[in-house]
Amino acid sequence: MDIFSHLFVAYLGVAALVIMTPGPDTAVTVRNTLLGGRVGGIFTALGVATGLAIWALSTSVGVVALLLASEPVFLAVKFAGAAYLIFLGAQSLLAAFRSQPAPRGLGEVSAVRRLAPWRAYRQGLVSDLGNPKMAAFFPSLLPQFTPPGDASFASLVILGLVFSAMTFVWLLVYATAVARAGAFLRRRRVRQILDGLTGAVLVGLGLRLAAEQR
Repeated sequence: MDIFSHLFVAYLGVAALVIMTPGPDTAVTVRNTLLGGRVGGIFTALGVATGLAIWALSTSVGVVALLLASEPVFLAVKFAGAAYLIFLGAQSLLAAFRSQPAPRGLGEVSAVRRLAPWRAYRQGLVSDLGNPKMAAFFPSLLPQFTPPGDASFASLVILGLVFSAMTFVWLLVYATAVARAGAFLRRRRVRQILDGLTGAVLVGLGLRLAAEQR
């Protein structure tokens, strides 16, 4: 096994550990699966994966380095991302108090799919792009797993896209699990609790992001 193969296997292990650690992307995916069913979760995961691919490409061409070098731009991205998470969390908290049982006679699809797929995709995309921690994460992680002297555009892009694809698969598992528990999760009391918990987590993540130092 050559050096690139060793590095790639090591990268997969590190990436898997990072991806499986719950964070804002996971919370948004769970929230949107509750609102839009499995389709909502899938499109949210796709939006997150798109955001990660953009971060990877931006890292490869040096755009992220410019972001890190500009304090005002970095802070603008950070506070915008934090505000968006708090906004989504507040919506879930409000839903926890307004939650109503599904109307009689409605099937599973009409009972849960209130979130349009394009909105789910947009929320996943904006949530990920609004997380400036990715601006520091990719530049610090990806070069460590390229052969010495070969931190080329192609190598960085490949590693970034692999990370994006792995994240999509992992969030798809979350979306599928939540969607399969649909009948139980649509019970009014359970739904209120989940909306409340999801909202509190998103608000907490948003506040933590806003308070974090570079």
